[in-house]
Formats: sequence, structure tokens, C-alpha cells
Amino acid sequence: MKYKLKELMKTDVSKVYIMGVAIFCLLLLGGYFSYAMFTVNKEKNRAISIVTGTLEYELKVNDNATNTITVGGNSNATYTINLNNTNNRDARLNFYYIGDLPSGVDAGYIVEEGTDTPPGEKGEVFSKAGSNGDKKVYKIKVVNSTGSSININLGVQIGLDYNDLSLPSNGHLFDEYIVTASDTIKDNIGGNGSINTSDPEQIFITGTNPNNYVWYSGKLWRVVSIDPSDNSMKLVTQWDISCIDAFYTDNQFSNSEVEIWLNDTRLDGFLGNLREPEKFIKMDSKWNATGIETNINNLSDIPKIEKTTIVEDPVGLLNMYEYKMACNNNSKSCYLNNGLYWWTLTPGPYGDYIISYTGSFFYDSSSAYGIRPVVNLKSDVKIASGSGTETDPYRLEGDNETPKSGTLINTRYSGEYIKFDSMLYRIVSHENGKGVKVVSNEDVVTSPYLKATSRLNNYFSGVSDTFLIVEDNTTWYVGETIGSTGGDYRLVKYKDKTMTTLTDNTEVSTYNMLRYGELMAGQFEKYDGDDDSNDFWVLSNSEIGGDGVAKIINSSASTSYTEEVNSTLYQNGVRAAFNLKENVIITGGDGTKNNPFTIDIG
Repeated sequence: MKYKLKELMKTDVSKVYIMGVAIFCLLLLGGYFSYAMFTVNKEKNRAISIVTGTLEYELKVNDNATNTITVGGNSNATYTINLNNTNNRDARLNFYYIGDLPSGVDAGYIVEEGTDTPPGEKGEVFSKAGSNGDKKVYKIKVVNSTGSSININLGVQIGLDYNDLSLPSNGHLFDEYIVTASDTIKDNIGGNGSINTSDPEQIFITGTNPNNYVWYSGKLWRVVSIDPSDNSMKLVTQWDISCIDAFYTDNQFSNSEVEIWLNDTRLDGFLGNLREPEKFIKMDSKWNATGIETNINNLSDIPKIEKTTIVEDPVGLLNMYEYKMACNNNSKSCYLNNGLYWWTLTPGPYGDYIISYTGSFFYDSSSAYGIRPVVNLKSDVKIASGSGTETDPYRLEGDNETPKSGTLINTRYSGEYIKFDSMLYRIVSHENGKGVKVVSNEDVVTSPYLKATSRLNNYFSGVSDTFLIVEDNTTWYVGETIGSTGGDYRLVKYKDKTMTTLTDNTEVSTYNMLRYGELMAGQFEKYDGDDDSNDFWVLSNSEIGGDGVAKIINSSASTSYTEEVNSTLYQNGVRAAFNLKENVIITGGDGTKNNPFTIDIG
């Protein structure tokens, strides 16, 4: 009996244990299935919108309900894409293009004010309709370099806001399109301008007055062409910067006076006064200085010049073929015709090619004409502001700041405008190493050469407060004798052409004139018959010695000639040059002609 009871108790304990475990497992399973049922029902309820097709979107291209972008051959355009969530609940959307882009076609999104960045591969949550953020605006730029029209098909995915999306196998996200300065120029050339792509090596800007003005380093430039291989841009100054005698030795640009002048890195040289040239321009630019050996009378007959003579320099000049292409064979209505004379890079059979004030051309080898420097702007330089017009030129990123009030004027650049005592001046250089040399933008007085300095100093003795900002008793280089039939700009400042020893022939005065061949010592702007209408003197000889002549810049043509220094008969304009003190500060303005710097003593 005891044995049976014992066995019974043993059995009951096992059963109880087994039953307890079973009940516990059932409870767990019940809880699991209850949770699973709840989850499935929840997901099912949220997924009903897909099953019933109620998740919808709206896609528009330039306000048209379409999913296709059409781009013509050899063209580019920017498209506004609107993608909207039209549902009453949040949704996840993705945006892409279908298939590969054809060879020669580039496309990408541009981010600017008022636009969005397209979603990534997993999509982006769009708020429900009626809420902030339910509408997205994208800018897609497409460049079609092929000769045929192409279509880009757009795709959109939509799903629940908490589920990641994945691109289809033939779907591709748009990358960011980096807008270069050349892109901006081409896209906004204006009604008077056009693009000539007939030359595979240079895309030329043509027209009577296209929107291709650029303000860089205190000077107004025009974009002439774009190199499609690297998107660099060729810029030429709008106005002549100086005036130099015939400069080619044996009809060669290399080692000539003008090549040296353009690429002089000294404080009074052209390249030496450009703002951060290594940052903005191609220092290894190649210039086609090959000559044209045949006599040519019509612009349309100028051939594409062989690349026989190539000169590598940061700064050069336009050659005749580039002038022809930019003018589209019509020089009279060409934007490069600035109403002045200027040298080109191309030697001819009887001298060197010069463009006249009418836009026509001729040869010469014994006179002085204006210089319009040319540089190639790097492809990674971006445009910060402006519309490309003369009054609102493009400003380059890194050269577009407005100096804070109190900034020293000696931190600024050659060519920038200054206004005080109601007169406009331009910065010439940092030649004295302290302040800056400036020159008036128009004649201050008229005078014979020998009396010019005294008349300038007498004039400024009556100008209020000028003595506070101007350095007294500056040394001015007059230099060696320049004959009536020619001259070398280097000999005005140096004893010889090596430019190693300064001349002993100097004058000391507070106010004087720029020397022959100096920056800004040519005609500044097109002759307008107004304030700057007089031919004006430049320093080029002394009172004693030589053949007694001095250089004069012809205001209506940017050429030069000579007249006797000891005669009172020759009354010519005198443009005032002087050095500002090193503690002169900027009080306002941005240095452009329309908004010149205002200054005061620091």
C-alpha cells in the first residue's frame, strides 16, 4: 500500500510538471499568435492603400504633366521638375531617370535658392498633401553635345513612409551638376549674342553686344571663347590698358616688348598686378602666334592659323583668327570693336596686324597702338553674381567682396575706381610699396609738357584736404630719350632693357603724370567727346637732352605720337598721378565704376 501510494504520488508530480509546462507553452504561443495577429492586421490595414491604388503622386516638367525631358541637338537647358505627394497621408517617394544617358549627354541636378536636392536611393518622406513640405522642386540641367535630339525618361517610385525604396535595375539617380562659369555664360548670352560651335577647339561668343562682361581684378573683360576640352574661358579686356610702340622683333611675339610687358610680375607689371593669378587664370596658357604670310584684305579671308609658333605665357593677345570668329566676319557690328586701335598676336607680311577704331584691320611696324591683355580663366572658377551686362558684369567667386569700411586702400587692385573731391581715379599699381599709385580718369588741366607738373601741383593746392591723403615729394622716373620715330617703354624707368638698374633721370614732385608704357597709361575708355577728349601727355623724356620730344596718347584712338617738350604751342591734356598714403582707408563702395571706393585717412 505504501508502495502504491508512493508510486501514485510520483506519477502525479510528473503529470503536474508536464501539465504545467504545457500550460506555460500554450500561454506563450497564445501571446505570440495574439501579437502576430495584431501586427499582421496593423500592417494589412496600412498596406490597403497600395492594394487599392490610393497612393498617388504628381510629376511635372516645366509645368507640364509629363515624365519626359526632350533636349535638342547641340544645346543645353535647365528644367524645373515638380514632384508632389497628393495623398492625405505621408508617403515615401523616389525620383530617377530610366536607362543610360547617351554618349555626349550630361545631366544632373542644380541646387540653388528655392530648389531641393533629389532623394537618395532609399527615397525620401513627403508630407501629406496640404502640409508644409509635400511639394519638392528640382532643377535638372542637361547638356546635349550630340547633333541629335534626345529624350530622358523620368521614373518615380512611391510607397509607405516607413518602408525603404530600392531603385529598379534600369534606374539611375541624378548626380549634382557643377555649374561652371562657362555654363553660365553660354546659358545667359542674351538676345544680342550667340554661340558658334563650328570650331571643335574653341566655342566662340559672337554678337553685337552679348552678355559676356566679366569684372576681374579691377578691369572689365569680355569672354571671347570657351575651350570645350577643359571649360576654361578666354577673356580680353574691354578697353586698352596701355599703349606701346611696335613690339615685334623679326615679326615674333616671343621675347618682344609687349610679351615682357604683359607677363611682367614686378609691382608695376601687368601680371604682377592681377589678383591671385595662380587662382584665377591658367598660368601655362598657350598662344598661337603664327603669322599669316599672304596679303589679306577681307576679314572673311582670314584662315584658321596653323600652329607653327606657340608661346606659353599666362597673358597673351587675341590672334586674327579669333577676332574673325568672334566677329562672325562682321567687324563693324562686333562686340570686340571698342572704338580704339589695338595690337593682335598675329604677324603679317608687311608688319603686324592691328585692329582699327572702326573694327577693320591693317599692318604696321613703326607706330604705337593700344594693348588689350588676354587671359584664360580656369574652369573651376565660379561666377558669384551679376548678369553679364556692362553695368552688371559677372563677378567671380573670390573677387566679389565689398571691402569693409576701414580696409586699407593698399590691399586693393590695379584698375579699381576711387572717387574723392568729385573726381574719378583708378588704381595703377603698388609701385612705391606703401600706398597705391592712382591716376585721374580724365584730364585735370591742359598744358605744354614742360609746365605740366607745376600746373598739376598748383591745381591740387586748391583742392580741399587732398594733402591729408597724398604722399609728398614722390620720385618720378622720366628715363632716357625716346625718339620721335619709336621708343621702348622699359627705358622710361630703367637704364637698359634688362630692367635691372633704375634710371638716374628722375623728377621729385607730389603730383605728376604716368610714364610711357605704364599700366593705365593708354586710353581708358572709348572716346566720347566729353571730359576725356584731349590727347594727353605721358612721362617719356626730360627737359634736357635727346631730340627734345615727349610722348602723347591720342585720346580718340589709343595711339601715341611725339611733340617737342620745349614748345609752348602744344597744349595737351594732363592726367594727374600721385601716391596715396599707406594709411588711407576705404569708407564705402566696391571699386567698380558705378560704385567707386570712397576713401579717408585712417
